[in-house]
Amino acid sequence: MPLIVMIEDDPLIVEPVVRALSGLGYTVLPAYDGASGLELALTREPDLVILDILLPAMDGWEVCKAIRRQSVVPILMLTALNEEIDRVLGLELGADDYLVKPFSTRELAARIKALLRRVEFDLHRMPHNQPITAGDIRIDLERRQVFKGDRELALRYKEFELLSLLVANAGEVVTRATIFDKVWGTDWLGDMRTLDVHIRWLREKLEDDPSQPRYIQTVRGVGYRFVAGDES
Repeated sequence: MPLIVMIEDDPLIVEPVVRALSGLGYTVLPAYDGASGLELALTREPDLVILDILLPAMDGWEVCKAIRRQSVVPILMLTALNEEIDRVLGLELGADDYLVKPFSTRELAARIKALLRRVEFDLHRMPHNQPITAGDIRIDLERRQVFKGDRELALRYKEFELLSLLVANAGEVVTRATIFDKVWGTDWLGDMRTLDVHIRWLREKLEDDPSQPRYIQTVRGVGYRFVAGDES
């Protein structure tokens, strides 16, 4: 039974959501301010966090940043701020998806299902008995570790999955459609620009100069290609 922490200060939103999700087989732990919600998210190890932006004690942006410093749990942000900058900022801080208020419980349930499917990303087609190496990048699939030379990189959950997919197909173009299918799932309902944000995050960690990437190259209008350092 998946465990969800819902951090939202409005009981008129929390109570019907808890009822609806409980009826679908989820366990929902509500928190009505940012500080207590953060504590639940870090101590109860939920499968997913639903996070409002405008919260007392600690706003959603701060909660999201604090969670991401310690956890890769999927975060679905709720916002009444229907501005592009707010959605982009959520992705920048590590949120996985967002939902604009008002919303239906059916749409919320669909997004939760999509997010939970994403964490089941299937790596069984990749060789698990030895690390994947390309250039000076080494990926240990079993331990979910990534190294550039002798330095270990701190990657978010989806950054690791995205990089694993690109490196497993090193030298080949991986289309945007394939990436969304393999990493985000075919029923992804979120902003399609999340891929570009995650690519930028990876470049900032992998590349000596992210503005002139050597490893993760854009194939305009198609997708991305991972090129080993000695092939770029």
